Amino acid sequence: MARLLFNLFLLLGFVSSAAAQPQPPAHRFENQVRLYEAIDRTNPPPRNAILLVGDSQFFRWKTVAEDLPGFSIINRGIDSFQTADLIYFADRLVLPYQARMIVLQVGGNDVHGGKTPPQVLADFRKLLARIRAVQPAVPIIFSSLTPGPARWTEADRRREANRLIGDYIATQPGLRFLDLWDAMLTSAGQPRADLWVADGVHSNHAGYQIRAQLMLPLLGPSDQKKH
Repeated sequence: MARLLFNLFLLLGFVSSAAAQPQPPAHRFENQVRLYEAIDRTNPPPRNAILLVGDSQFFRWKTVAEDLPGFSIINRGIDSFQTADLIYFADRLVLPYQARMIVLQVGGNDVHGGKTPPQVLADFRKLLARIRAVQPAVPIIFSSLTPGPARWTEADRRREANRLIGDYIATQPGLRFLDLWDAMLTSAGQPRADLWVADGVHSNHAGYQIRAQLMLPLLGPSDQKKH
């Protein structure tokens, strides 16, 4: 009996110790999403804003307010995000904001991670269905995959992903395709060297200015009063 009680105490101690240990996040991007949620609690985001959501191309766009003056912008990009991640976090990163327009930048990491263009399209359609189930009429812009020189070996797959998504968008109301690919190439069809930071993956300010110039005609009238 004494030995049984001893073993029981050991087991209870182990369970108690295990319960006291901090649990790892359920998803690798959980901490970043929680950070955005904390920001929203202390600094509530504007209503009827334009939501930018997706991967590092948005996460690193630190001059967005300067490049898109006159618009209320919520930027919820996350480094290394894939479309499947955005589907997973849609209830927390997309739908709560009830944005008047959603701009997506996602898919490049999908291709880089080994997904085929049809798989990228399939994931995009799942994401779209998730958004449309809650916001059936919200305008959505899909920003194309970009031709960064460091990922130029993926150019054929990136072009094909852009083509498949662009063709699908052309059949759907309320969707627009923003073609960044051609705007970031030279006349010889190569990536413009002047549009990228040293890693050859992410845009510099000149690259973001091109993005902004292409986006502005699609955003509608300014929603902020001029002073």
